[in-house]
Amino acid sequence: MAKLEFILQAVTTANHAKALQALLALPDPTEILVSVAFVREPGLDAVESAIKPLATKAKFFIGIRNDITSIQAVKRLLAMKVKLYAVDTGSRHLIFHPKLYLAASDSNASVIIGSANLTFGGLHNNIEVSTRVSLDLANAADKKFREEVSSAFADMLESHPKHVFLIKDNRHADELFESGRLADEKVIPAPSVTSSAKKGDHDYLPRMKLHLSSRPRIKDPAVIAVPATKSKKAAPPASLPLPPLSAVKYLVWESKPLTRRDLDIPTGKNTHRTYSMLFSQGIFHHVDQRSYFREEVFSELNWTKDSSPRTAHYERASADFELVIKNISYGRFSLKLSHNTKTDTKSYKEKNSMTQVYWGDASNYIRHDDLLKRTLYLYRKDTTPPEFTIEID
Repeated sequence: MAKLEFILQAVTTANHAKALQALLALPDPTEILVSVAFVREPGLDAVESAIKPLATKAKFFIGIRNDITSIQAVKRLLAMKVKLYAVDTGSRHLIFHPKLYLAASDSNASVIIGSANLTFGGLHNNIEVSTRVSLDLANAADKKFREEVSSAFADMLESHPKHVFLIKDNRHADELFESGRLADEKVIPAPSVTSSAKKGDHDYLPRMKLHLSSRPRIKDPAVIAVPATKSKKAAPPASLPLPPLSAVKYLVWESKPLTRRDLDIPTGKNTHRTYSMLFSQGIFHHVDQRSYFREEVFSELNWTKDSSPRTAHYERASADFELVIKNISYGRFSLKLSHNTKTDTKSYKEKNSMTQVYWGDASNYIRHDDLLKRTLYLYRKDTTPPEFTIEID
């Protein structure tokens, strides 16, 4: 008779990464079946070592044409040698959305059915719920359930051959990517925000305290499309053609947990407000924080040097930023930027940040304790002049 286990991720200490690892440890499996809407490389990190030895018995059904499932994840699954089926409904309004994980042997089976996709958030930090069902296949009802799961996906494959199809190899995956049906993890687009604050009041709701795992570092993000004459660095070769970045706002920087210095809310009696935030390295370990922001992120702005001899080593510019906090837009703000051009200072030699943003009129939304330890994301759109979004979440 079936045994049931309830999983409430993040609210409890349980998570789907551990649950999947346990499921895939079933002795002598004859079938592994995975069905998810979305799959990304950081999600595969948690289960790859467990899947590889079982690859010849594994079938994956994954949704595409959803702006989330990525070319990188697809190629990684192909490298594992699993049978990989894409489910393409042919419509943005019809989403392939089931999340199911099955491991079955001749005598037993284990199934996880719930809300968790094969993404880092789905397996670790999102509040996800699932039921793990342990089946004894000597029981007629359990055996019938296990057979129904397998036959349902086999029937879908047979009934919809144009929409459910085997991804044969990397070349086939590249074709799906080039046709726009797979996303690129190098390009992290700005969130689509449909809600805006109707009044100027700040939302003081703190972040929910959950059992979270540290997110992996971003690998090889998109190259910023700046003229070669304005960048001292050659763009690294891309293994895949990037989509036209002028069409999207894409992530160009992610902070470490925000501090009082970042948010301009000092508490010490002898600590004065700076009215600004330094653009540091954040989690972008591949960049030189001394030059990255001036020469790449903000290179297309109209920079001018200070006229005063005392501050002539500073360059100034301004840009428009949409401010999004906790998925609510507070509008657009014209914010000033400054960059210290000196290269002979102790700060420069210690590889400290040289570029900062002044909060200006955005201070009323920035200077709040509930934003401490949150993350700031900076997005850019390659228009002329470039457009920017600051998101804090």
